[in-house]
Amino acid sequence: MTGAAVRLAAAQRLYPGRSAGVGPLDLELAPGAFCAVVGPSGCGKSTLLRLLAGLEPPAAGRVEVDARAPGETAMVFQAPTLLPWLDACGNVDLPLQLLKRSDPEAARAMLARVGLGDAAGVKPAALSGGMAMRVSLARALVTSPRLLLLDEPFAALDALTRRALADDLLDLWRDRRPTIVFVTHDVEEAVYLAERVVILGRGPGRIVGEIETQAPAPRPPAWRASAAFRETVERVTAVLAERVEARA
Repeated sequence: MTGAAVRLAAAQRLYPGRSAGVGPLDLELAPGAFCAVVGPSGCGKSTLLRLLAGLEPPAAGRVEVDARAPGETAMVFQAPTLLPWLDACGNVDLPLQLLKRSDPEAARAMLARVGLGDAAGVKPAALSGGMAMRVSLARALVTSPRLLLLDEPFAALDALTRRALADDLLDLWRDRRPTIVFVTHDVEEAVYLAERVVILGRGPGRIVGEIETQAPAPRPPAWRASAAFRETVERVTAVLAERVEARA
């Protein structure tokens, strides 16, 4: 798959007797791309991530990912899924332990990178929701993955924390340039973060639209209020209304 980080060719995953599933899908992402995926509940957004992560095989078609070596693909879920008996440093170091190269110093450095340098010894029960998600991001990034998959990671957080973590994620992406696929229900979040927004129709989800955001890098403080941002949000929303909601 020369030149592509991700390539799906007529990829499909269906579940007998259920409308859930995804495909057939054709999608290609260049190395270092940031792609957001939006669509209604049950359209297969999470299934798409599981296909890319290798957690499920396609029932038909091909899924090609140029990041299959251990540690090269990382996934962040909506819930932080931290181990309660480990402190923040131990949770971040866990992927390195599984790769037989434990490095607590690297784990502490990554915690500092996400703004939690003073929380290395704190257990998950004592962390706020935003702090726990920062630990989850640090854990995903500590192996320097080439492909980062995020399944609505900010959905349970308050608006201010979501915005702060969105900016943190953009900073980390610019520094490390993994290929990112970010699933969200929030159109504004998708447009703010991604270079490209892919819209899935109702399950089994197929791509019904793709929109380039033309987002500046780094994002200026007032970009959410700019005419370009609002116009892009409206374009994505219009596709959802015309090609998704109208078929409900």
